Amino acid sequence: MTISRLATMAAAVAVAVATLTGCSTTESTTTADGLTKVKLQLQWFKQGQFAGDLAAVDQGFYKEQGLSVEILDGGTDIVPQTVLAQGQADYAVAWVPKALASREAGAGITEIAQIFQRSGTKQVAFASDNITNAAALRGKTVGNWGYGNEFELFAGMTKAGLDPAKDVKLVQQQFDMNAFLAHDIAAAQAMSYNEYAQLLETKNPATGKLYTAADFTTIDWNAEGVAMLQDALWANTDKLKDKAYQDQTVKFLVASLKGWAFCRDNLDKCRDITVAAGATLGAGHQQWQINEVNKLIWPSPSGIGTIDKASWDQTVRIARNTRNAEGATVLTKDPDAAASTSEYVTKALDQLTASGVDVRGTNFVPTTVTPTEGGK
Repeated sequence: MTISRLATMAAAVAVAVATLTGCSTTESTTTADGLTKVKLQLQWFKQGQFAGDLAAVDQGFYKEQGLSVEILDGGTDIVPQTVLAQGQADYAVAWVPKALASREAGAGITEIAQIFQRSGTKQVAFASDNITNAAALRGKTVGNWGYGNEFELFAGMTKAGLDPAKDVKLVQQQFDMNAFLAHDIAAAQAMSYNEYAQLLETKNPATGKLYTAADFTTIDWNAEGVAMLQDALWANTDKLKDKAYQDQTVKFLVASLKGWAFCRDNLDKCRDITVAAGATLGAGHQQWQINEVNKLIWPSPSGIGTIDKASWDQTVRIARNTRNAEGATVLTKDPDAAASTSEYVTKALDQLTASGVDVRGTNFVPTTVTPTEGGK
């Protein structure tokens, strides 16, 4: 079965569930001390990718807003926007194109904040193969995860004049870098904050020392002009008609965004918070991950969580026009007006600014993190 077919089938199942159950919601309940219980569904397991949310729990930012937030792990078999549409969570973290595909199929979800302002997806190759741009992928064995993660790659190849169905050999890539390190894949998909770090945390068998950035080349889809919006916060569309849920959404965003500002300014503390929350990989890896995620968020010229129209439009354009190896696109039409709203994030930013929180991070300077073997 091809990677594209797997992706199509997985998306169809997720969308069907969302369509059938999209109208289901759960009533908020309160804790013994009067806090409103809220569930946030992640799109992957707890790790530095979600450090701001974890910090908001640990530092009491949600509690300050009268909320008791439970953060739910994601995984390969969990589609966060479907969980949200089913009413099994109050909010969810999901990549924009994937969530819009679910919405087009009937899932009642609305983007309320865009956390990542830039894409973290790269295509990585060994430096000896001299793959420095999308055009250089011609004739190469190219790995990707599928399941909706592949469309920046396909857009990049298409822009470079390649036919993804004919000009490269597509390979189903597992969620690790083993096949790449074994040279079974010439160019592998990697997130700047995760899989790429895992390469730098691995010993080069030829030298006995850790690999370095000089051992690899990367294709950055931001630089190639085909980046798509990734981690965003989503709410239940139907519930947004309710005043209590609207007010809760502003409170949730105030605390969540404050958590990300905290992690921008307290890298080591957020590393420790993430490890304590149960992250699988070690402290060294989490420190790298949070530092790299900070680069995707900061600076945020219009304020963290703002949905940049140009980036949104580019994401939609690619989702509508880029075809995978089987000719399928992410979207068949433009999203409707209720697919996103800036109403609640604007209110949250106003409150944070009034309380003295730096929501733009104009002077943000990332830390230099030295990789450690195995990310320990």
